[in-house]
Amino acid sequence: MKTIRPFTHAVDRLNAAGLRPTRQRLALARLLFEDGNRHITAEQLHREATEGGVKVSLATVYNTLNQFTEVGLLREVAVEAGRAYFDTNATAHHHFFNDDTGELLDIPGDSVVLSSLPDVPENMVIGAIDVVVHIRNK
Repeated sequence: MKTIRPFTHAVDRLNAAGLRPTRQRLALARLLFEDGNRHITAEQLHREATEGGVKVSLATVYNTLNQFTEVGLLREVAVEAGRAYFDTNATAHHHFFNDDTGELLDIPGDSVVLSSLPDVPENMVIGAIDVVVHIRNK
């Protein structure tokens, strides 16, 4: 039986995405992907990394999250100006954002139906449609 080392899944994921598995990328990948899908801010990930003994700057966390997003490992979800979450579920879906709690919740992609879209400017195509529905507590 083959023994799986602690970083095996993270190494495989980074290699498949064409990213070199550096120490910091591996540590952040493990935090992001080990426990299933989640939504996280750069600041939250930085805090988790620091509390877990990973020496990494907030700038490196942002750079790594952006690199992971560029290669399709994450989706960036902008909930308002200057506030973004990173979603480990990179499939097509939408979100509820609770303005009171800051919680981001998934909406299945087929649960939102758009009946029409504006004309796309000349020489452009639609790359993706992300719907964020803002909710608040009653």
